[in-house]
Amino acid sequence: MADSYTETSYQSWGDRIKDSFRGAIVGLILFVGAFPVLFWNEGRAVLRTQTLEEGEKVVLSIEADEIEWLYDEKLVHLTGKTATDETLSDNRFSVAVKNAIKLRRVVEMYQWQEEAHTETREQLGGGSETVTTYTYSKQWSSILDDSSQFQRPSGHLNPAYMPVKGEIFVAKKVKVGLFSLSKNMLKKMSNYQDLPITPEIFAKMQQKGGTLLDGKEIQVSQGSYYIGDDPRYPKIGDLRIKFKWVQPEVISVIAKQMGSNLVPYKTKAGGEIELFEYGDVTAQEMFERAKMENIIITWFLRIVGFIMMFIGLNLLFEVLRILAAVVPAIGNIVGILGGIFAFLVALVFSLITIALAWLFYRPLLGITILAIAGGIFALILYFRKPEPVKVQLQAEDGNVFSEVDVPIKQVGN
Repeated sequence: MADSYTETSYQSWGDRIKDSFRGAIVGLILFVGAFPVLFWNEGRAVLRTQTLEEGEKVVLSIEADEIEWLYDEKLVHLTGKTATDETLSDNRFSVAVKNAIKLRRVVEMYQWQEEAHTETREQLGGGSETVTTYTYSKQWSSILDDSSQFQRPSGHLNPAYMPVKGEIFVAKKVKVGLFSLSKNMLKKMSNYQDLPITPEIFAKMQQKGGTLLDGKEIQVSQGSYYIGDDPRYPKIGDLRIKFKWVQPEVISVIAKQMGSNLVPYKTKAGGEIELFEYGDVTAQEMFERAKMENIIITWFLRIVGFIMMFIGLNLLFEVLRILAAVVPAIGNIVGILGGIFAFLVALVFSLITIALAWLFYRPLLGITILAIAGGIFALILYFRKPEPVKVQLQAEDGNVFSEVDVPIKQVGN
């Protein structure tokens, strides 16, 4: 059952201005840092595209159950079922599984977790009132939450440590047909399946005399070890330990054949190719998916760079908003206008940076993106241009005999 605690704090206008200047420094760092992130990302995207295009042209499909030395040091594609003769064991809990590629111990602790929700209200004179509500709930988590950092640790204390932690055991040698997979390839294999704790496994642990953990009795509940009084009514500090494993499956691989090993292939473009997928997948399908993955990563990092720039500019404009917040309504207007301006400027500078990167790597597309950025910038200037004021010239009898457009800056001169 969750409980909560509310805290109200006040900040003067002067203190807010000081904080806004500190935030502006962070904003400047984010704004400047966005440029190398965006530029580097375009270079990475081009290199990856060139690497995949080169690999797609030279890849050779081979059989997994025979080694042809003719294909040595070539980029090859093969499909087969993974296999290993190793038995992976977690001796501490008497768990062992034969022919396993990976064995994973997952440890979770029942503990307090804190969530904070903050609401700030502007006040006349530039000050602010901040109301923060801290909510505490009991949850299972594999990461220990340090309750000493809670806003209200009293009544919400977690254990200072976890008596046992999660761990992954990996087979040293895994093959597909006659070929051995690289360590990097094994890292990518994450299709874990549940490995229930059976009465036989628990009996082995009892025989070893290992049924206590941190002074608490170990029992079996729903296929997992449980360390606590009653699994139906968990208490803070109780543990549950479950196991998962990666079993042999059919996979498809694109890598360099080096003898009987499959290793990353270095392309002339300068990148590396080592692709892996579950199931029987053709080389063409694997390259198409790798290209799509590259596009997704590229756009994700573009958005990250834009957000960095946008947040950075917002933090810089926050100084102006706080200065205007003596009257809350004016401060809100300045904040809205600053946010719109920050969005447009971040968009233009992001496009320009991307375009400059493409000018460096691929000139034709770079020119196109620069043209788009220039168009957006021109629109910003157009909408900011003041409309002329129409002035009517009248005769002494009151009749209008002329109407002229006068720029705003000339009115009243």
